[in-house]
This record gives sequence, structure tokens and C-alpha cells, in this order.
Amino acid sequence: MSRREDLKAQAAERILIFDGAFGTQIQNRKLTEADYAGDLGLNADQKGNNDILALTRPDVIADITRAYLDAGSDVISTNTFSANRISQADYAAEDLVRDINIASARIARELADEYAAKDGRPRFVAGAIGPTNKTLSLSPDVEDPGYREIDFDYLTGVYREQAEALVEGGADFILIETIFDTLNAKAGIMAVRQLSHALGRPNDDGVPIMLSMTLTDLSGRNLSGHTVEAFWNAVRHANPVTIGLNCSFGAEQLRPHVQVLSAIADTLLLIYPNAGLPNELGEYDEQPETTASLVGDWADHGRVNILGGCCGSSPAHIAAMAKRVAGVAPREVPKGDNTMRLAGLEPFVIAA
Repeated sequence: MSRREDLKAQAAERILIFDGAFGTQIQNRKLTEADYAGDLGLNADQKGNNDILALTRPDVIADITRAYLDAGSDVISTNTFSANRISQADYAAEDLVRDINIASARIARELADEYAAKDGRPRFVAGAIGPTNKTLSLSPDVEDPGYREIDFDYLTGVYREQAEALVEGGADFILIETIFDTLNAKAGIMAVRQLSHALGRPNDDGVPIMLSMTLTDLSGRNLSGHTVEAFWNAVRHANPVTIGLNCSFGAEQLRPHVQVLSAIADTLLLIYPNAGLPNELGEYDEQPETTASLVGDWADHGRVNILGGCCGSSPAHIAAMAKRVAGVAPREVPKGDNTMRLAGLEPFVIAA
């Protein structure tokens, strides 16, 4: 059985649990520049480069991952949100992209296998790919609307480099997450498809893709202007093993958008909201029981297949979610049909 089919089989039996945030957990460790920089000899300060810790402080990443597994996570992600050539340029660490991704994936893979061996319950590794700090759909120059800092082919190559290393390190899936620009996501999809062909695994037998959109306002659009339904129409051709929403807001604000996506997506639904909204100091105050109660309501109404946490969430939040949804039936995935579903910024559906 492929890992795609294995995940689907597990998700048919129960609501699965994803992991939570890495960034806030790393911040809590109060690491120093020396912790980040190690002995790599890079020509820029590394403090804040969380991804590079897979090379310089792998024990920190392993400890956090282990804490999420102890909390009940079935799917764990790699700490590689910014481990791409574009983002790592800020730290003069572009040449370490492959090493960072392989190392981070191996940490997750080894721990996932360790926990699976203990109790026989499969654990899965999602190789996390963030959106970078560039956008293909919008110009950063208000005086030149047609200007782009990068083009589609370049971003596809950036994603391809990262995805290839994550798979080499042992990732089961490639998670293209926090998608604020739908065109960026399409570059990521293209990259994974190219990789699948290179590995001799084309089409549905290829490297499985997970997609997660992030909303930039309460109307339910991402930065490139797509509604949740339009986003799904624009990416459903990728046959993702999961589709979902993450970051943006807390569970309370995401509720109506989860409801929309749950009704139309003919694949597993993965939702991992922030632990509420940040306070005036940028910190997250929402308690684990509150988050668990909010996402538990989605579960009670058959809206979700996989639940986790994003910014501000902790192992305690994940443990509370796991406890809350234990025994609750998972969402029934709608059957696909031959309806033509197109999208500009709004969905366009042609009934059969």
C-alpha cells in the first residue's frame, strides 16, 4: 500500500492529528546566535533562521517533534518552512538548502518510525514547503504593476530543489502550506510533478501533495484574491491527498471557510489554525482547551479529517485536540463528479 493510500485508510477510521507550531516552540528555547550558527562559518548572522537548526541544533528539532508525537500526532511536519533558496538568501545560506531539508526530514522520519514501531500505529512525515517571501501574482512596485521579482520557472526550480531533498530525507508527502498566492502554489505543484517524473513515479503514483491555503482577511480570500472555493477549483487538478487551511486566524474565524471547503473538496481535509489571534505583543493567549473545543465542534459536525495547530500552538494544544476528537467519526469525503469547475478570483461552475 502506498503512503497516500495508507493515510487515506487511517483517515477513514478516525480523525487524524497533525502537529503544531515549530517557530514559537523554538522561540521558547531562548537560543543564542551560537546555537543557530554552529560551526558552519556563514557570513551572516543566523539567529532567527529556525530551519538551519536541523544542522546546528538537531536535538532541539528532535525534542519538539518528539513532544508532538507524545501529544498524539499521526502526521508530523519537517521544520523547513523557509528552507528554500529564496528565503535562505537572507542568511547567506543558499548553498545549504539541500543539507537542511535532508537533515530535517531525517529527524522527522526517524522519530515517526520509532513511534510507529512502539505501538504499530502508522506515523507520516509531511515535508513542509512555505510560500517564500516572493509573489508571482503581484508586483512589489506600485509604480510598475507588471514587474515581478521572480518568474514561474525560477520559483518552480526553487521548490523542486527543496522537494527533492525532503523526499530524499524520507518525507512521505510534500506539504505546500500557508499559500497566500495561488500561482506560487501552482509552481509548487509543477515542481512536485517534475520530481515525480524524474523518480519514475508519474501521475497518481507520484509524490503525494498536500495543499494548505492561508486567508488574508475575514472575507475568505488569500493575497492573490482567490476565495476558498476558487482556490480549490484552481488546484484540484493536482489530486492532492489533503487540502485545507492554516495560519491566518484562529479556529473561530476560520469556521465558515472550513464549512465551505469541507462541502466541496473530494479529498481529505486538513485544518490547522493559529491558537487564536495574537495579542498586542504578538503573543498567543488562547488556551489548549479553548482551541480543542472550537475544532472539536467542526469534528462533531463531520467537517474535518485531520486537525492540527499553526502559530502559537504547542504540544499541549495538540494533546487537547487529540483528546477532544477521540472517538468522533471523521468527515466523509464527497464523491467527485465530472462537473467543470473553473476559477478566476471567483469560482465558475458549469453544471453537467
